[in-house]
Formats: sequence, structure tokens, C-alpha cells
Amino acid sequence: MMWDSRTRLRVLLADDHQDLLEEMCNLLTPEFEVVGSVTEGLALIEAARELRPDVVIADMNMPGLNGIAAGRQILEQRLCDSVIMLTVYGEPQIVRKALEAGLRGYILKVDAGEELTPAIKRVVDGQTYLSRGVLRAWSG
Repeated sequence: MMWDSRTRLRVLLADDHQDLLEEMCNLLTPEFEVVGSVTEGLALIEAARELRPDVVIADMNMPGLNGIAAGRQILEQRLCDSVIMLTVYGEPQIVRKALEAGLRGYILKVDAGEELTPAIKRVVDGQTYLSRGVLRAWSG
């Protein structure tokens, strides 16, 4: 699926902190349709099955199943083609695990305000997106 500015992409959010879910929803709602939000990994898979979003944005640490494992299952079950990790963890080995699982984006939470919207558009176009903080951690 190619991103088209006339189409409101459907986004599903997952994070174990309700306040962060609300912040992400407020950030994304002007440009995207936020179809749901969940606080647990297993609930994320069920919500993806039910809602069929264009993009899933998942936190790393969630009860039940972490974001990488949930994202892998979502991709394997073809519930969504584009999964982005949004987390505080920028260690190269974690980023590598996420990319090996098929996730297309990896964004540090500190970069989300500026980078989440362009990341969504890029991953839907089939590209990989790594936030500046992730790239700094890899080069440093």
C-alpha cells in the first residue's frame, strides 16, 4: 500500500502507559485515523485482527507479550503489513531483533513528536524508518 495524502491511514496504538497512548492519539489524530489503543501485547494482536489497521505502533515493554513478539505475530498472521516500535530502548541488539522480526520502523519515544508522522508514511510505502536517536546509538 502506498501512502496517499487523500487517504487517512488507520493506526492502532499499543503502550502500557495510558497517558502516553493519549499523547500519541492527540499527536496523530489530525492526520491519521486512530482506530484503537491497547495496553497489553496479547490485546494488541486481537485488536489488529478485529480492526485491520494500516499501521501498528507498539511499545517494547507491555504485559503478556512484548512489542517485538506481538509485532512478529501480527506480521506472520498478515493482520497488518507495517509495524513500528516506539520505545525508550535504543540498544542496537534490540533494534536488530525488531528489524529481524519484520518491524519496519523503530523510533525512540524522545523522537516521536517530530518523527512519528513521517515514519508512518515511510513504512506504509514499504520503507524502513529508524529515528535519529536510534541512528545516533548505532553510530556512537
